[in-house]
Order: sequence, then C-alpha cells, then structure tokens
Amino acid sequence: MRAFPRLRWTPRGKQRRRRAVRLPGAVLVLLSCLSGLTAVAALVLCARAVEGPVVKARPAQPASLRHATPRQAARPIIVPRSAWLDATARHTQPPPRYDDKVVAVFIHHTDSPNDYDCADAPRIIRHLYAGQTGARAWDDIGYNFLVDHCGTIYEGRAGGVDHPVTGAHTQGFNHRTTGIAAIGTFTAGVPVPRAMTDAIAALAAWKLGLAGVDPRSAVSLTSSNSLSRYPTGTTASLPALSGHNDAFRTTCPGAALTAELPRLRERAAQLQGRTPSGTR
Repeated sequence: MRAFPRLRWTPRGKQRRRRAVRLPGAVLVLLSCLSGLTAVAALVLCARAVEGPVVKARPAQPASLRHATPRQAARPIIVPRSAWLDATARHTQPPPRYDDKVVAVFIHHTDSPNDYDCADAPRIIRHLYAGQTGARAWDDIGYNFLVDHCGTIYEGRAGGVDHPVTGAHTQGFNHRTTGIAAIGTFTAGVPVPRAMTDAIAALAAWKLGLAGVDPRSAVSLTSSNSLSRYPTGTTASLPALSGHNDAFRTTCPGAALTAELPRLRERAAQLQGRTPSGTR
C-alpha cells in the first residue's frame, strides 16, 4: 500500500453557541455489517443504510456550554475533516441533522485491511466517504468519528464534533448516539491495538460526559426501525457504550473488539473521574 504523506493540521477554534432547534419526526437510517474486500479501493463498510429526507436544522447547544457537570472528561485531540476530505472528493451535501444530546456510543469497525500505515488513514477514510456517498448515495459518511490503530481520532460526519450530530451508523438507533469506527477488521483472534482502544475510551468518556452519562450504565433508547433488534417505537435498555451488534444482528464490531468493551467502559468511567467498579 502506498504511503500517504503525513498531514499537518491545527485544531478548530471553539464554535459559537447556538440555540437548539426541535427536529421533525425521526429519520430512518439502516446499517449492518458486510464482508470486507481485499483491495483498499473496494473497501466495504460495516454498514448497509438508506438515508431518509434531510431536515435543515441548526446544532443544539453543546452540553458543555449549557451547564457544567462533575463528570466531564477532557476533550481528546480530534483531527478535522479537512485532513481527509479534499476538493476532488467533496460533494455538495445538505445541512447536518442534530439531536438534543448524546447518551450512548456505538462502536464499529470498518471491515477494511489492518496492514495500513497510520499516515495513510486520511486516504482510507476518503475511500469510505466515497463509497458511502457514491454507490450508496448517502449524504455523508455515516460514522461520527473514526480511530486508526495509532490512536488518532478523526472527525467523520459533518456538523461539529462538539455537537450531538445525528449519524448514520446503527440501524434504528442513530438518534441521541455517536458512532465510533475503528479502522480495520477485528474478528476473533485479531489483536486490537492499545493505542486504538485508549483513544476510543477517551472519546467516549468525553462525549458521554457532556450529558453526565456513566459509560458503564444502561440507557433508554427508542428504536426508529423494526429491522433492528427492536420494533419501531420500542424503548430499549442498552449499554451506554455498546457494540453495533447490541442494536442490530451483525458481527460488527468484531469479536476481538467486542471483548474489549468491558475494559473500554471502565477506562472511560475512570477518565470521567468515577469510582472504579467493585469499590466503595
């Protein structure tokens, strides 16, 4: 695989406060895992979705600006979209959609090759974006964030990393959730890099902390699609930090990454300053 030049970037400035706007009815988005292809040019996402009508809306005000909580973890470094989305790949898209807050995180993998150089991650993400917005005709990449095996976190779906952007990552449960995709394939027996899991835990701790959610807790989410594990309108109790297969019958995020979820929850809770499980 040809190495992609390492990019230099600078973090975005803080976004201005905006009033939350109530959205119309839920937009149905379908996703599931598909088997991977061997060539990077034909990367297959851990996804199968149909985008619904786009609703124009301004972002909800970040929880961090509305009120402070004692359980807010530090925001990790996040590489902006401009690092991977160049002028040749970018296309016109409608405004992003927003929820009121994020109360759960779903972990995915991209079902793509693992033997990449981390400097090549922007090119891989660009291929994922091209596949979803091209052949699949989505309005944007589905994942809110992507993490490479060196632990670098990339902004995925547009709308602002500080805001509760409605993604297209987990069938029936895209509202009030964030999708984090590990770049690679993590089936049984595949080592999951510690740098990657540490970055995922830090990101989950920060996003859930904005709403004061303990990563080890269960949260109530309402299904928007009967093709998920729960009929439309059903209120489901799911882990605040879940694997994709908790909401939809699929092998994603892979057995190896699924096995890491208990440690990810504990690490994220620790980063929020919470007492370790089993202690008083």
